[in-house]
Amino acid sequence: MSDPYVIVGLGNPGPGYAETRHNAGFWFLDLLASRSGSVFRTQTKLRADLAKTSLYGQDCILVKPTVFMNHSGQSVRAVVDYYKIPGNRLLIAYDELDLPVGVVRLKQGGGHGGHNGLRDIFRHSRDHEFLRLRIGIGHPGVKDAVTGYVLSRPSAEQELMTRRVISDAADAMRDVLGNDIPKAMKKLHTVNTEDTVTGRDKGSN
Repeated sequence: MSDPYVIVGLGNPGPGYAETRHNAGFWFLDLLASRSGSVFRTQTKLRADLAKTSLYGQDCILVKPTVFMNHSGQSVRAVVDYYKIPGNRLLIAYDELDLPVGVVRLKQGGGHGGHNGLRDIFRHSRDHEFLRLRIGIGHPGVKDAVTGYVLSRPSAEQELMTRRVISDAADAMRDVLGNDIPKAMKKLHTVNTEDTVTGRDKGSN
């Protein structure tokens, strides 16, 4: 039997953050759980809410850290160690300031790009070659405005576009879990992005 595939969504816990841009990773996990009919259960020792399920014939563990974003590495390390998951069976989904709204990208390895959740995962892990699902949220245009921007709710238009590409990403998991990453990348990276908007273009909060 192969190892389960661990899919982690990054975000902040609690209802006050549920609809914010920074929780796009949680939105993705919630969609995967809904599609597979699975339910998240709190695992206190692992500092995460987990849902064990099967997606496209592959055993998966969906993980939503119950710690705040800046401490995401604690949850990821705890889950990876407990289930003895190798780096090639790990995907992290998170919000990406450097991509416009309506764009989602798959990436293997690389740096943390200044993302606080990834930064903490790097701090708690030696293997940084895990797969990343980068969900574009746009940029407010000014560095000092980033914190307020990611912790606020997107406009209705932006939220619709974000959830649409998250649905595309969920569809692409068939290929990811089938170990055909190039095919998944090709599908997602050729999605029509003509109508994408950044936070500075329109509909910003």
